Amino acid sequence: MIGTMAQSTSSRSAIEIEFTKLSSPRIFLVRMLVFLMLCSLLLVVLYKQIIVAYFANPGLNTLIGLVLLVGIIMTFRQVIRLYPEVRWVNNFRIADPGLAVAERYPTLLAPMAAILGGERTGRMVISQQDHAASLGFDRDPPRRGPRHLRYMTGLLVFLGLLGTFWGLIETVGSVGKVIDGLKVGGDAGAVSIP
Repeated sequence: MIGTMAQSTSSRSAIEIEFTKLSSPRIFLVRMLVFLMLCSLLLVVLYKQIIVAYFANPGLNTLIGLVLLVGIIMTFRQVIRLYPEVRWVNNFRIADPGLAVAERYPTLLAPMAAILGGERTGRMVISQQDHAASLGFDRDPPRRGPRHLRYMTGLLVFLGLLGTFWGLIETVGSVGKVIDGLKVGGDAGAVSIP
């Protein structure tokens, strides 16, 4: 009876550990690749219209394309950087209390790892001050990380709006030229366009 109880407790804790493990970022990489393939397919289908639109303002459109390419590369890099972090967290959660995790501290979770890196006895509790310190609220924000992706996204939105307003200015200028070119004859109802 006691052996059965110990075995059920052991299998139950193994199931709990399996449910609390962080999942691999692989599914997100697959989703990102599928999205890029769908966008590429759309580019192939609409290539004639895209070429016409591109040559309307090649300088700005080249800049937008380069910023988009750099942003895509940075996003993939950030997701790939999650692999060692997820592995470290999963190893840390599974490790027995009192045993140190053999792998070195992760890069992105280094502040949190430093807080958790001491003696592991039983359940661990993180205070609000420890959490705030690990997120960097008590010091200058770090210079690397996802903030660059926010800047790239903002830059892409800005360049898209700049292109939109540039096109509107050209449209308004063309409409103004058409209106200037109207010739009004003696009859108020007869307007001729050259």
